[in-house]
Parts: sequence; C-alpha cells; structure tokens
Amino acid sequence: MKAARFKADIAGGSLKLQESRIVARLLLDNASPDEWKRAIADENVLQKRSPGTAMRQASLLRARLRTMGPALWQLVADGSKETATHALFAAAVKHSPLLAEFLDHVVREQFRAFKHDLPRRLWIEFVEHLHDKDPEIPEWNESTVNKLGDTVYQILAEAGFITDTRKYILQPVQIAAEVMAYLRENGEDSVIQRLQVAL
Repeated sequence: MKAARFKADIAGGSLKLQESRIVARLLLDNASPDEWKRAIADENVLQKRSPGTAMRQASLLRARLRTMGPALWQLVADGSKETATHALFAAAVKHSPLLAEFLDHVVREQFRAFKHDLPRRLWIEFVEHLHDKDPEIPEWNESTVNKLGDTVYQILAEAGFITDTRKYILQPVQIAAEVMAYLRENGEDSVIQRLQVAL
C-alpha cells in the first residue's frame, strides 16, 4: 500500500445521513459550481455555523459519494434510513483506506475470534502497525489519532456494527439488499469484502 492512500480526511465527519442526502441530491441534479456554492455557502442547506464549515463538510461528503455512481446516490437521497446509511457506509469504505483496512484486519479478526467488543486500544495498535509497516505514512500526533478513531468508531456505530459506544459492543450487520445489488453490479468486490467482515 502506498503511504499517500492513508489520509486523515475521514476525521472531517462521520456518515452524516441528513447532510449526505442533500449532497446526493445536488449531485443527482448535476449542480454547477455556482449552484453548489449558492446551496452550501449562501443558502446554508446543511445548516452549519459558518460557510467555511459547510463547504468543508460538503466537500468531504461529495468526495465520498463520487467514489460511487448515480444509482448509489439515489439510494442515499431517497432510500430508507437503513438503506441510505449502508450506501454511505459503502462509499466511506471505498473513499477511506484507513477505514477499509481497519475493517479488513481488525474488525474481521474480532469476529473470527468470536470477540464481542472492539476496544479503542485496537485502533491505536492498528495505527502503530501501519507506521511500523510503512514509515512513509504520515506521523499523526496523539490528538489526530484519537480524532480519527472517534470518527471511525462513530461510523461503525452508525452502520450498526457497534451497539454500545461506551463498551464498544460488536454485532454483525446485514447490509441492505439494494446496496449489495449495486455493489455487485458495479464490480465493487473489495468494498463487499470489507462490508462482510462478520462472515
């Protein structure tokens, strides 16, 4: 894996269902740069405290969604809460190698070992392992590592893999059929592998 793949941008936000529905609709409407800025910064459709915050979060959510195609955006914009959340989870996995690798190597191992929780120390150990594996990976300070962990664990909770955010209790998740169908039809085998960590 190349070091450049591992970025801290996931810390910019969890799945953000309501905001992502709005961004997905803008993508489906093929909003121009001016229309995008007017909606996000001027009209504050994401209801953020400042235009800068709104633009940064919208850019992250748009980047995630753009890893997939319009059919998935439609699931985000108009699907049930569960379907839209699982669609966003799939996009986040594809967009963030950090999240994908954590699922593949740490969360999967917990399920394989019949462990019922996902202690936060496993995140710290995972990041340390990445640095040992490839020293070219950015040296994040403790605050950044913790913030990244907060976001990753929040995403896992939103997707249903963690049921207790204090004890980090794990549970298997059956991904919505519409999302799985989209992923299969579009050859997203790597994403499917990461979503099926409990199998």
